[in-house]
Amino acid sequence: MKFRHAPSAATLDLFLLTAIAALVGLFTGIVAATFRICLHLASEFRLFAADWAAEIDFGGFTIYFVVSVISIVLAAALVRYVEPHAEGSGIPRVESVVAGHISPGRSRILPVKFMGGILAIGSGMMLGREGPLVQMGGSVAVTLNKIFHLSKEDLRVLVGAGAAAGLATAFNAPIAGGVFILEELVKKFDIRTSLATLTASSCGFLTSTLLVGDGTDFKIGAIPNPQHLHIPWVVAVGIVCGFIGVIYNNYVMFCLKFMDTLDLPVWIRAGSVAVVIALIGWFAPELVGGGDNLTQEALWGHGTLLFVLGIFFIRFILGPICYAAATPGGLFAPMLVIGTTAGEIVGLVAEQLQPGNPPSVKALAMVGMAAFFAATVRAPVTGLILVTEMTGNPTMLPPMLGACAISMLIATVLKCEPIYDQLSHRYEKSLNLGKFREYVHYIPSAARQVGRGITRKTSSGQKVNRSGARAQQVRKAAQKKERQEDN
Repeated sequence: MKFRHAPSAATLDLFLLTAIAALVGLFTGIVAATFRICLHLASEFRLFAADWAAEIDFGGFTIYFVVSVISIVLAAALVRYVEPHAEGSGIPRVESVVAGHISPGRSRILPVKFMGGILAIGSGMMLGREGPLVQMGGSVAVTLNKIFHLSKEDLRVLVGAGAAAGLATAFNAPIAGGVFILEELVKKFDIRTSLATLTASSCGFLTSTLLVGDGTDFKIGAIPNPQHLHIPWVVAVGIVCGFIGVIYNNYVMFCLKFMDTLDLPVWIRAGSVAVVIALIGWFAPELVGGGDNLTQEALWGHGTLLFVLGIFFIRFILGPICYAAATPGGLFAPMLVIGTTAGEIVGLVAEQLQPGNPPSVKALAMVGMAAFFAATVRAPVTGLILVTEMTGNPTMLPPMLGACAISMLIATVLKCEPIYDQLSHRYEKSLNLGKFREYVHYIPSAARQVGRGITRKTSSGQKVNRSGARAQQVRKAAQKKERQEDN
């Protein structure tokens, strides 16, 4: 039997890309679930070790302190000496790869990001798991492409799809994972990109839930329906999150620039931050780490106003400092802590000023989570979906929408660039500067080699200028070296 309409080459190519994206998602889900399990065990061990060490008086403190500092420094050393591209969140690098500004990089990003993330976050660094998982998802795509040999354009699509799977599994939020890549990283919704991204995100979520379960990350319980009487407080949350979002973005970039200016050795840069984290982890272990426990407490509305203010300022100040330590770790989860605590603070104030019929504190915490994300990342749709998926509660969607609009308006009017765009530009600038330094270092030897060509003579004794041919050989050698480094 003959088919009247045989599938075209473009159709078969689309099917192939979708199938490979599904494989990327499946493998990313396995990697992500394993990373989450290991990170949970590391955090639990840190808490157990702190309790155990507290019973050994001063000797216990010394053991806890030294192990925590060494683990964080080791994480930074892995990045510095094994794979520098594994530093920080990973989302800015993936964004640059998807945009075609830089090459995808090497497969060893994945193991360095995996081990470094466990060492850093597990030891108490105030960083999130989502950034490493996004980059690990992209690295899975690069690794699988060594088998399928897709075009450069399709590889960039596949890297974005792997990143979506990583984010989807980070928070058990498959829709938000796909939408974030399309809204923030790719910034377009064409058929090929959308199909690959959503396929990978759903497949990653599928395999991840087999290992870590499919429950929501946060429990919030029943929330009363929004009332018109509480609109001013929702507006207040939007305004507060808009301004602190601008301050937060600028503060993150300031911390990075300050650390870069100091140009400290890796063990001092990471070790100085590790000392502070280890001290806080000893006296208040619940304040350090990724911060999911703090987000959960805010969504339950627990704590007094003074206590919540203390948590807010500690996490706001130390989170970007941890990020500047050059260890693997993201900003997503720490931003959720700041957003929820900011919303909770407004809610606690509302209880004091409007005691008769105050708004729900945990409802405003939800609103704050979405509004702060919209102000810093400038991806409001992702923020709305992410908060809804993580809590499993859509009740506050209309208030969240209004608060996101207000916070985005403030950030835009104040000309604050989205945080991941700023980090991506910084990353690309550092790469270009590094290549420039390599070329400058290479100039003397290249000049000597070129110069040798000028003094050549023919058999008749006539001098000829062969520097052009020699320069071409030098350029080819440099290009070959760059290709080897990319592979």
